[in-house]
Amino acid sequence: MNFQFDARTEKLRARLTAFLDECVYPAEAVHAEQVAAAGDPWSRSPVLEELKAEARRRDLWNLFLPDPRYGAGLTNLQYAPLAELTGRSPHLAPEAVNCAAPDTGNMELLAEFGSEAQRERWLRPLLDGEIRSAFCMTEPEVASSDATNIATRITRDGEEYLVDGRKWWSSGAMDPRCELLIVMGKTDPDADRHRQQSMILVPRDTPGVTVRRGMTVFGYSDASHGGHAEIDFTGVRVPAENLVGAEGTGFAIAQARLGPGRIHHCMRLIGMAERALELLCRRANQRIAFGRPLAEQGVVREWIAESRVRIEQARLLVLKTAWLMDTVGNKGAHTEIQAIKIATPAMAEWVIDKAIQGYGGAGVSQDTPLAALWAQARTLRLADGPDEVHRSSLAKHELRRWL
Repeated sequence: MNFQFDARTEKLRARLTAFLDECVYPAEAVHAEQVAAAGDPWSRSPVLEELKAEARRRDLWNLFLPDPRYGAGLTNLQYAPLAELTGRSPHLAPEAVNCAAPDTGNMELLAEFGSEAQRERWLRPLLDGEIRSAFCMTEPEVASSDATNIATRITRDGEEYLVDGRKWWSSGAMDPRCELLIVMGKTDPDADRHRQQSMILVPRDTPGVTVRRGMTVFGYSDASHGGHAEIDFTGVRVPAENLVGAEGTGFAIAQARLGPGRIHHCMRLIGMAERALELLCRRANQRIAFGRPLAEQGVVREWIAESRVRIEQARLLVLKTAWLMDTVGNKGAHTEIQAIKIATPAMAEWVIDKAIQGYGGAGVSQDTPLAALWAQARTLRLADGPDEVHRSSLAKHELRRWL
């Protein structure tokens, strides 16, 4: 087994590391100040737009898309260490290089399943970072961990479709530049359980679309994902050509979209854990308690050693998963995708928690990024499917091997 990154990946890692050191980390406090001054937690900050322009100048743009027609043409294995680096500053770096959820998944969806007209109208401005988008699948009235439960209706009416329903945790919808909603709903409730659903493109300014409120995550706006919204769709009419693919393919499209999305989250989570461990080590070396540095306290050393072990374990599993996705496809990597979705958020949550403990009161304050990192890690034990669903599915697959 060869654990060395190839030459192109190493060059991009060096360029991205320099971009983080020179531009992104210094902008974190500026970004927070600008958003606070605007009085809207989902507002755009001028410094983020400056970072995006600089990233494009440095040719650090659309790194996630393996199709060279649209992105950098990197494999999952090549992209993994780059996504990890962006996870070190999750509120700025992913969007700065146009690799932020949910736009990444939406761009992949449009690239793979969208019509030529849909790609021209929506994919191109997303690739250029001119607009943002939202993914609307989860609903407040049903257990959306089982996507076949969704109740939103998409009804054919001549040359149009009528969309009625309520969504929440619609990632991306609170961003003021969000122009596109990708909505999953039922076109045929009487069809086979996994053929009832369809995907449709709804411009955000369509009459009948009402954003009821923004959803906070442990009190945070989670603007790094464009914010999450609760949205009503009441008599929303869109042209029939806005349907993505054919009727009844929505569930399959959702599963195809979520696989890469899950590994991208896991890649970034490793970077979040690395940032937390770095902060813990710096704190342990500098902070004096009871007459000696925290680094000399046995319990703190245990946290640091265990953090390194857990991070390395998770990274190896994520890299194996990326390699499998490249070589045998997403379906062939299904078991590993579920495994990393279980293991990586729990790992990051644990490491960040220990860093918070090392910082004491400062760890839960706005003076370090740790509290926001913990909130993201904890949330990702629910996003894209809760731990329990992935564990159940993984166990079923394992049991079938021994029937």
